[in-house]
Amino acid sequence: MSAPLLEVDDLHIEFRTRGSTVSAVNGLSYTLDEGETLAILGESGSGKSVSAQAVMGILDSPPAHVTKGAVRFRGTDLLGLPEKRRRAYRGARIAMIFQDALSALNPVHRVGDQIAEMLIVHRKMSRGDARKSAVELMDRVRIPSAASRAGDFPHQFSGGMRQRVMIAMALALEPDVLIADEPTTALDVTVQAQIMKLLSELQDEMAMGLILITHDLGVVADVADRIALMYAGRVVEEAGVRDLYARPAHPYAEGLLASVPRIDVRGRALTPIKGAPPNLAAIPAGCPFHPRCPRARDRCSTEVPELRVVSAGADPGAAPAVAGGSAHRSACHYAEEVAGG
Repeated sequence: MSAPLLEVDDLHIEFRTRGSTVSAVNGLSYTLDEGETLAILGESGSGKSVSAQAVMGILDSPPAHVTKGAVRFRGTDLLGLPEKRRRAYRGARIAMIFQDALSALNPVHRVGDQIAEMLIVHRKMSRGDARKSAVELMDRVRIPSAASRAGDFPHQFSGGMRQRVMIAMALALEPDVLIADEPTTALDVTVQAQIMKLLSELQDEMAMGLILITHDLGVVADVADRIALMYAGRVVEEAGVRDLYARPAHPYAEGLLASVPRIDVRGRALTPIKGAPPNLAAIPAGCPFHPRCPRARDRCSTEVPELRVVSAGADPGAAPAVAGGSAHRSACHYAEEVAGG
C-alpha cells in the first residue's frame, strides 16, 4: 500500500518554562489522503493549532519541544530533516492559512507584493512576473478588481477579503496539503459560508488534502469527510462526519453535540458540558475527560482508554461504523454504551 499523503504518528509536544512543563499534545495520530478533508475539532487549548504548527515546522523552540512522534509527508519524516530541507516543504508542499488574517499579513506592505514574494523566493520569478501571478491568484479567490486591489494594504480590506488574500498566498505554490486554522473566525455567517465554499471548490480543482481546524461543529458539517475530535492534546474520537453526528461514541462528542442549537428542535434547553478543560500542566490521571464526564466510573480515573474501533449501536457485536472509508474509533472505556444511547 502507498503511504498516506500526510501522517501524524504519536506526536508529543511540550512547552517548557522555568516554573512548569505544559503537555500541549499527547500522542496525536491521524492520516490524510489526497483530495480528503479532515476536520480537527476541539475546544480552545486542546492542541489543534500547536499540532498544525509542528506539521509546518514553525513552532518556537524554546519553549516548544517535540519530544516524540513523527510527521510524514508521502512517507518522508519531516521532523528528522535539517531546516534547509524542511524549508523546501513549507509552502511548496504543505501550506497553512492562519487564524487571524490581519495579524498574519504585514501591515506596511501591499497585499500583491506579499503574495508575489512567495513566488520570487520559491519559484525564482522576476518581480514583474510574480506580480502578474499575484493578481491572477487574487482573481482566482474571487477578489473583485484584483489588478487594482493588489496595490492596497491589508487594513483596506474587509475581514472576508483579507482571508481570501491569505488563501491566495497559501495556494501560490500549489501545495499538496492545505491546513486551514480557524479560517472563518470573526466572520459573519454569510462570509463564513462563502469562504468554506471557496476552499471546497479550490480543493476539488487542485486535488489537495485539506485539514480544517475549528471548534465550530456547524462549519464542518457540509465540507469534511472525517472528523478527529481532540481533547487534552489527543484524539478522543474519529469517524466519518455523518457517523459522528448520528452516533457519537465518546461522552465529550455527545456533550458537544447536545450543546449546539438546532433549528429542528424548539423549546428545548441546551445541555452544556460542565466544568472546564484540564490544566495541561497537570492533566488528571486516567481519562482526561473523566472530571467532566456524566458517565465516569472508577476505572476512568485510573486507566487511560485507547483509541479503538467501536460498534455502531447498542449491540457490542455490531459491525464497526464506517463512513468515508474510515472506521469509527473512540477513546472511551464504555464507547459502545455511549453510541447505543
